Amino acid sequence: QVQLVESGGGLVQAGDSLTISCAASGRTFSNRAMGWFRQAPGKERDFVASIDWRGVSTLYANFVKGRFTISRDNAKNTVYLTMNSLKLEDTAVYFCAARSVRSTATGPRDYDSWGQGTQVTVSS
Repeated sequence: QVQLVESGGGLVQAGDSLTISCAASGRTFSNRAMGWFRQAPGKERDFVASIDWRGVSTLYANFVKGRFTISRDNAKNTVYLTMNSLKLEDTAVYFCAARSVRSTATGPRDYDSWGQGTQVTVSS
């Protein structure tokens, strides 16, 4: 497992952009696929995006396609989620997660390490 720490969340207005980050500890980060999930109050944890170990292959949930971009910097052991055109319904706690393999995945059970989350609140 790796330790994951998210940062960069906050309060933004609808239509704004925000980039959140996830810093990973350990030497195996570059061999792991990474993902972002989100959970709104009273709702299940939803898949947002995933990126493979090289940063070449990505997957996105339909509701963020064209607005969000996942990226990674293996030299910095960090994965990012850049969110554009934010909507009220994007308000949630955003969680970073790591797989033990290199390929992308969309299910929470496919990930074995999780961060504590960072709150993103979009206001009107």
